[in-house]
Amino acid sequence: MSFQHTISSSEEVSGVGLHSAVAVRIRLLPGAASQGIIFRRTDLDGFDIPASWKHIARVSYATSLMRKGVLISTTEHLLAALYAMGVDNAVVEISSLELPILDGSCAPFIRLVKQAGLRRQRARRSYLRLLRPVEVAEGGKRIAVYPYDGFRLTSSIDFPHPLIGRQTLEFELTPEAFEREIAPARTFGFLDEIPQMKDMGLIRGGSLQNALVFTRDSVMNEGGLRFPDECCRHKILDLIGDLALIGYPLRAHVVAERAGHAMHTALVLKLVRDRSLWELVTSEESAPERLAALPPLALGHAASD
Repeated sequence: MSFQHTISSSEEVSGVGLHSAVAVRIRLLPGAASQGIIFRRTDLDGFDIPASWKHIARVSYATSLMRKGVLISTTEHLLAALYAMGVDNAVVEISSLELPILDGSCAPFIRLVKQAGLRRQRARRSYLRLLRPVEVAEGGKRIAVYPYDGFRLTSSIDFPHPLIGRQTLEFELTPEAFEREIAPARTFGFLDEIPQMKDMGLIRGGSLQNALVFTRDSVMNEGGLRFPDECCRHKILDLIGDLALIGYPLRAHVVAERAGHAMHTALVLKLVRDRSLWELVTSEESAPERLAALPPLALGHAASD
């Protein structure tokens, strides 16, 4: 799509935060052209936090954003849905500090976006096209991004569990493929790790209704897995949501090996801070028009504080 899009009407959904267990309501609203995605804390007099790399905060078991000490947590599932469905601009009103986990997947957010509908805006969409490879590695974990005329993701995971093991999935992003192949994949965890995570103040809102839980040799959820490689698919979901913080859709091939939120966002920061690695283009054609060069701190729709 060559033009920016927002949603056509407002839609809302309620639930609880996975880590905070706090009841929360979000409402999607149309956004102005070139504004990007903005989270608005309705419990704090409408305080805005742009979904931007400039505001990345804590990134361990979820990706959080912070501006002037105000936090928004567990942003990745909704951001993945908006990115995959081609929503460039929207306001996300939220009544607490953490987005609702819903069923642990992205599918409820996809339904919300489809209910709201898309509306084309007059502003042209800009894409970030990679010019040179970029890599972040630590131990046996690695994430890299390569020049590519499209948006492709390859994810590999390796867990010592009979229902997981080593899984690899390569995925070319389209709205239809994302809704069908990636969005239904749920967040997951292991039964023997739950006490430690709760001691850390995490997953207080977790249950079998919003996460896959693995015992030593099985999965506890009624109905089992939605895909044999559901865990790997969910990692791609998280990756897309974190890459959305770049502020522009990517034209690149991203390869992640045992990577998580911290490594995803480290790649984002390394990429956006080196202006020689990419260019902005205005269409998906093979010989796109180049935009005027932007200084590194101008990247992203919202101005920094």
